Parts: sequence; C-alpha cells; structure tokens
Amino acid sequence: MADASNIIISLNITADEYLLWYQGSVKSVYTHALDGRSISFPANILQPFVTRSGIQGRFAIAFDKSNKFVSIQQVS
Repeated sequence: MADASNIIISLNITADEYLLWYQGSVKSVYTHALDGRSISFPANILQPFVTRSGIQGRFAIAFDKSNKFVSIQQVS
C-alpha cells in the first residue's frame, strides 16, 4: 500500500503477559521498532498471533498517513 508506512518490531511476550492484555488490564503495547523508533499500538491486534507460549517473532505493522493502524503481519 503506497500510502502506508511499515514499522518492523520484534516481540517476545509470554502467555501470562498477554493474558493481562486479553483481560483488559492493559490496552496498549509499548515497544521499540528495529530502527529505534518508539511505537504504541492496541494490544488486541496481536490476538491472531497468540500461541500457548505467548507471542514471539518479528512483525510488520502498517500505518496510514494519519498514523492509524492498517494491518499487521508476521514476517519471521
């Protein structure tokens, strides 16, 4: 998508940590992109990637020109 920018992040979230987000105790994930930028995004966008051990891997998150979430996909 030409109007979107991608940010690559690496996550290692335990199942117990994600449970806090799932239960609504935590609404956002705060992390750093691989290029050093700080990023915050809604925790619920990670739901498709949850396994019994949590969420691990690299992800590409696309945002539109207004910095609104567009999509997320696992890249490794």
